[in-house]
Amino acid sequence: MEILTEADLRSGKFKLCDNKVRVKKGTFITPLAKEYLKFNSLELVFEDTSASGGSFGKGVMSYTPIKKSGSRRFIDFETGAGYSEKPEYMTHLRENLLVKKDHPRILLRGRFDSLEALIMQTQVTVENAGYGNIARDLDEVLSFVQLLLACEVKDETVPEIKLLGMNSQRLRYVSHHLTEEFGIEHSVPHYSMGEVCVALNNVRTFIREAELLAVTAFTQDGKVTRPDIVEALNRLSSCVYIMFCKKVAGQYD
Repeated sequence: MEILTEADLRSGKFKLCDNKVRVKKGTFITPLAKEYLKFNSLELVFEDTSASGGSFGKGVMSYTPIKKSGSRRFIDFETGAGYSEKPEYMTHLRENLLVKKDHPRILLRGRFDSLEALIMQTQVTVENAGYGNIARDLDEVLSFVQLLLACEVKDETVPEIKLLGMNSQRLRYVSHHLTEEFGIEHSVPHYSMGEVCVALNNVRTFIREAELLAVTAFTQDGKVTRPDIVEALNRLSSCVYIMFCKKVAGQYD
């Protein structure tokens, strides 16, 4: 999956024609990139680069065929049973494959949704507290959560992790070497640190819960089938912990 960021748009790598930015279908657009497009009155055009074209952007769902299905258009992912109408207690895993709404992967998607809402709420909190720099860093966190959700739904591999200019190894190192990086020890969250630190810690705990749900959702026969999502969530929690520690160390002030 390709990603379009604000930095990409500012870099001039996209040639504009009639104020249109053309990207491949399926490209993930970050929130900051969307704002840049809107502010500069640029139109985003998704192009189908496959030989057969396609109906991207028209909301047309592809279907997994059912042999001898008659009027049945939906498949129970667990049992293979067919349905002519989608039962209310079921939802789409992908295409016309259905699972119960309490399926582990659906619970994980619900956590992603809650996490996005919490991040945006936290952005309002930190912005009102005068920390627009933290709100901007959280925008990158939000974009990454949206990317993870897209990768899970589409069964696509998570791209190389890069958050706040750090790759996976760097995120892990910094989160374990706070003294060298920030001159502080590992801090136990406390209300006396103020609402910004408390809010950041709340985001971190939601990410950790999402990681646990991911392990449950993608464990089969004792093996994790989507280690890329689990690792990404682990590094994302490290990222927010680093932000928390930067605030404690006064580096956001």
